[in-house]
Amino acid sequence: MFSASSKILATVNAPYGASLSAEQLAAKIIDPKSADEHDCSVFSFLSDVSPKLQHEFIEQMGLSKAQVSIVAEKFSGMAGYKLALAA
Repeated sequence: MFSASSKILATVNAPYGASLSAEQLAAKIIDPKSADEHDCSVFSFLSDVSPKLQHEFIEQMGLSKAQVSIVAEKFSGMAGYKLALAA
């Protein structure tokens, strides 16, 4: 998990000067409010992280794929293109 998590966190934190932990990011990617609030870290996870690493992270963190898909679908609508995890 360390390798995938560290790559993901570097991708979502560095551009925005954030310092989210894996647990904080996990909570955000299953929370539909993240889309309503235009959370840049969640969008970065959904758009900048490879689908393979996305799936690894979701599995390792024990997240509901359905919940992540709901959030991804909301971000897809805003972005104007289909994100890998969108239903």
